[in-house]
Amino acid sequence: MKISRLCTASLAAMLGLSFATDAHALSCEEIMNMVNVNVPVPIVVQTIEDSGEQFSVDEVRCLQNEGAPSEVVDAAKKLMAGAEPAPVERGEAEVQRERDRERAAREREEEESMLGGNNSGSGAQLSDEGADDSADPEQVKQAIKLFRAKKPLTASLMLYEMLEDNTFPEREAQIQYYLARCLFELEMYHTSQYYFLEVLRKGPDNPYFKHALPKLVSIARYTGDNSELIRVVAKIPPEAFPRSARNHLFYLMGVRLYEEDDLSRARKYFGQISTRSDLYLRAKYFEGVIYNRQGRLKSAVRSFRDVVREDVEVGSPRELQEVKDLKNLSLVNVARIYYSIQRFDESSKYYALVERDSMYWPTSLFEASWSNFMRNDLNLTLGQVLTVQSPYFSEDEFMPEATILRALTYFNLCEYNEVERLLIGFEETYRPMYKEMKNFVQSYASREGKKLADQAYDTYFTSYPRESVLPKSVFNKVLRNRDLAALVRHLEQMEGEKVIIDAQKARWRDSLGNHLKKVLESDRQRYKRRAGLLFLSEMAQLTAYMGDLLAQSEIVRFEVVDAQRVDYEYRMNNIDIIDSASLREVDFATSVDKVYWPFNGEFWADELGYYHYTEQGSCK
Repeated sequence: MKISRLCTASLAAMLGLSFATDAHALSCEEIMNMVNVNVPVPIVVQTIEDSGEQFSVDEVRCLQNEGAPSEVVDAAKKLMAGAEPAPVERGEAEVQRERDRERAAREREEEESMLGGNNSGSGAQLSDEGADDSADPEQVKQAIKLFRAKKPLTASLMLYEMLEDNTFPEREAQIQYYLARCLFELEMYHTSQYYFLEVLRKGPDNPYFKHALPKLVSIARYTGDNSELIRVVAKIPPEAFPRSARNHLFYLMGVRLYEEDDLSRARKYFGQISTRSDLYLRAKYFEGVIYNRQGRLKSAVRSFRDVVREDVEVGSPRELQEVKDLKNLSLVNVARIYYSIQRFDESSKYYALVERDSMYWPTSLFEASWSNFMRNDLNLTLGQVLTVQSPYFSEDEFMPEATILRALTYFNLCEYNEVERLLIGFEETYRPMYKEMKNFVQSYASREGKKLADQAYDTYFTSYPRESVLPKSVFNKVLRNRDLAALVRHLEQMEGEKVIIDAQKARWRDSLGNHLKKVLESDRQRYKRRAGLLFLSEMAQLTAYMGDLLAQSEIVRFEVVDAQRVDYEYRMNNIDIIDSASLREVDFATSVDKVYWPFNGEFWADELGYYHYTEQGSCK
């Protein structure tokens, strides 16, 4: 079992969202992190109020520039240094009028910021060209006004027509930015991403750069697909990272450098992520993975344990489960490290700590069975293998190695007929799968074949072949590659955007809608090729793994023949001993402090993981 290498490929984009509600100084960046991960506005407001922080004018302006909800900005303004306390009692109408005035002022200030200006104190509002805001093109101002009036369809059509006609070339970044914002409001996240990327391509000197980048981060969080951001993040100098997106971009830089095997630099970027960030646990996990790859096993174990011990606050049941899964994955990796240095007792202890409701529990149970096999606890090994091969997991978990381990266990118990039966069944089941996977991978192995990776994706994800013998569990295993799974989801979301386009009125659908469909189709081919290459890589690894298991099966079967020959010779030379032994009554009592119930072939959820064989073996 090559288990020591597994912890380097266990995580690509595990989510672990968190925020703290304890009283502490909050920055604009931290507040926007909560907003960007969809923490409910009342909770964000309560967090601000509980912090006791006195916010500066710059911090409030930052919240306005980053598009924080008006309630969040209002809460920060009330805690501004030097702010006068609100009257104790006021009429409801007066309170509402004041809120309306504050909201209008916020919108004016936000508008000014989005145009790249500043407040000079004289009341003049400057555009990105440094001119008076009144000099801005009327059409641009009207489109932005429609967007702010929650009319993204009308605004987007106006903005698109300006781009098509090249009406205001000097305003292109501004128009693209607001077109992206409109599409974002329409929940067309891919095409919104397309226009935000167009803004980024104009470089950090573009005044909309710092606003487009956090929006791209929000889209990546929603789709789960960081592939576009990872591509562009290396081209952006770290000092140009906007504060509200800095932690996420540091994380992506770390991931990129990790994938390029630049482990030391990757660890430095992960180390810059704030302990208050929702990405902190993921960064800490990657730190453990890097230490493990560098052979610094004590440091790796320390990092994984830190992930397990860290207390975090979460905003939803989904986020809670994601944090729990990351903690359980860290336990698995600690167990793998102990297994790699042959400390099997410690390894078994950490595998046993993985929670039963975790997605990693079947994996931990199977890998624990290897630890128990190495400890020569063969009956516990057989019981754990029985669980992972039960109907509860057999359809979803692809674990062909479990049969090999089961056969090896029976071999050590000298049950040679059972070993041969298991391995013949194994080869009959998995050799056809191996053949299909091998032929599939080889058909795209050449340089020309790799150019057709989008067709490789279509083979199984669009038009599943009728003659395929591959079960669902194979694809569940392949989709444990989070980058591939994210691309698959993203492609599905792109199809959903076509539905949104087709549902609009003719004027919008036949102009901007047609253009967006062309964008979607072009990007769809690019994304399919990227997904196809990842899929082929995963299938190639799985094919090599299956080939290795089939080779092991043949070797064990050869060893069975040799062991049977020795056993037959022993029996022929010790007939009297064998006959007397067969007359003994077998006592299956095992322990006075445990109650054993015979297994009747029926599986129950509360019994999973507790099966224990009473196999005494036939070794002489």
